[in-house]
Amino acid sequence: MVSVFALGSAEKPKVRIWNRQLIGYAGYLQADGSVLGDPSNLSFTQRIQSLGWKGPSPDRFNLLPIAIGMNGAVHWFDLPDVVLEVLIRHPRYDWFEQLGLKWFALPAVSGMRLEIGGVSFPAAPFSGWYLGTEIGARDLADTDRYNALPEIGRRLGLDTDSNRSLWKDRALIELNEAVLWSFDEAGVAMVDHHTVTKQFLTHEKREKEAGRCVYADWSWIVPPISGATTPVFHRTFKERTLTPNFLAQPNRWDEEKARRCPFG
Repeated sequence: MVSVFALGSAEKPKVRIWNRQLIGYAGYLQADGSVLGDPSNLSFTQRIQSLGWKGPSPDRFNLLPIAIGMNGAVHWFDLPDVVLEVLIRHPRYDWFEQLGLKWFALPAVSGMRLEIGGVSFPAAPFSGWYLGTEIGARDLADTDRYNALPEIGRRLGLDTDSNRSLWKDRALIELNEAVLWSFDEAGVAMVDHHTVTKQFLTHEKREKEAGRCVYADWSWIVPPISGATTPVFHRTFKERTLTPNFLAQPNRWDEEKARRCPFG
């Protein structure tokens, strides 16, 4: 589903949603330099706090408000108590639940602009469903995000001091299995990386039969785990940006900061 708001330029949008996704977790800078919560949302959290958002006591999974810029003013709105979150458990390891990991069920991208026929819509949030590796191999696993692999590796009894033990790989697979299983148990739609890559090639085949070419960025099509086991790994794709399309745009809160302090 997509909601399209007023057209406008990226420099002077009439409406602009500051959040990269409508749902996201706050990040809080700690005294030792570490981040409690989601480090990718640290600067956004600090900016919203400067606007007056208090939020609950700092924790790992505090939901951020939705911040909307309208005609030069910024307004923030706490999400109602209806956000579905999935606790990450494992089908075989009972201790997995003790990690306290969870993720929200609905991915809704809100930081991109929609371009159609040369007309730009800076606010056009759209929703879909998750690919398991987005959460299991990136959001919860990346060292600059929730960095869950070291603790999982230790609880699995793996040698986390040696790369030769492949502890990261083993922990990563268990985490991704846990994410898929947990979403299935919660009745939330999610696709795995083996299925979605086959679906992409089916899409490509149908487009070719209709006389159309499919363009793709290989680094986005190949999943972040077990890439060589998927049918897209040994393929090449031409890259070309077509419209209509959703295109990246700078973080609005960074733009506001640059205007207030152009020299950093």
